[in-house]
Amino acid sequence: MNCEYKLYDPTWCPGCGNYMIRTALKMALEELEIPPQRVAIFTGIGQAAKMPHYIDTNGFNGLHGRALPPGIGAKLSNKDLTVIVESGDGDTYGEGGNHFIHTIRRNIDIAHFVHDNQIYGLTKGQGSPTTAMGQVTTLQFEGVKIEPVKPLALSLTMGAGFVARGFSGDIPQLVSLMKEAIKYRGYAHLDIFQPCVVWNKVNTFQWYKDRVYKLGEDHDYTDFEAAFKKALEFEDRIPTGILYKVERETYEDRFSFIKNGPALVDSRLDPIDAEKLMADFV
Repeated sequence: MNCEYKLYDPTWCPGCGNYMIRTALKMALEELEIPPQRVAIFTGIGQAAKMPHYIDTNGFNGLHGRALPPGIGAKLSNKDLTVIVESGDGDTYGEGGNHFIHTIRRNIDIAHFVHDNQIYGLTKGQGSPTTAMGQVTTLQFEGVKIEPVKPLALSLTMGAGFVARGFSGDIPQLVSLMKEAIKYRGYAHLDIFQPCVVWNKVNTFQWYKDRVYKLGEDHDYTDFEAAFKKALEFEDRIPTGILYKVERETYEDRFSFIKNGPALVDSRLDPIDAEKLMADFV
C-alpha cells in the first residue's frame, strides 16, 4: 500500500514556520506507514488551517475555532481513521477554547497539533491568547494588557493524558513528537512553536533557539507534578519534548457499540428499525 504523501505549492510567507511543520508531518506519517486515504486533517481558520490544502490527505476546513468538532465526529464515526487536528494558537486557545477544554475532558482518540506563533498572523498581527503581556502589536499600540494563556498547564489541569511541545526549527524532534502523538490512544496535545516572520518581530526563530531546550531522559513524563512544573517554564528557558504521558480510557472505549462493533460509517441503516422509535410518537 502506497504511504507516500504528495505535497502542493503553499501560499505561506517565505520563511514561515509552517513549512517545517508540514515537512515534519509528511515524514511522521510516512514513517508510521499510514496511507493517505486513512488520514483526515481537520482545521479551522488561519494560516495553520491551510495545511490540508498542501498535503495529499483527506481534509476539512471548518469555522474559526471549530476545528475540533468535525474531527471528533469523524473519529466517532470511523474509529479506524487517523484524525489529526491542526489549528493556530488563536484558533485553539481563543475562538476554540471551549472546544479545546471539553475535547480534553472526553479524551477522544485524536492528535491535535497547535501551530503556536504567539500572534494572529492571518489577520495582520493582533495579539493572540499566547502573546506576552506588554508586547506591542499592530493593534495593541501600548502593549498587550492581559496575561497570556499557559496552554500546556491548562491542558494538564483539564486532564490530558498526552501533553508535549515542539519547535518547528527542530524537525527531527518534531517528527518524533508527532509520531508519538498519533500513536497515543486518546487526546494528544502537541503545542508547536511556529515563528511568524512577518507579524511577530519578538518571537523569532532566534528568540526560540536561544530559549528552547530538550527534556532529558531524567524527566519522568508519568509524574504529573514534574510535568506541571515544566509546563509553567517559559521566559528564559522553555522545555520541549513530552511533558506528560499516561494511559487513560478513551471516550470511544466507554461505549461498547463503538469499541466492539463495526465502525459507524460501515453500519447498515434499515428504515424498518426506525418504525419502532416512531411508534412512540403516535
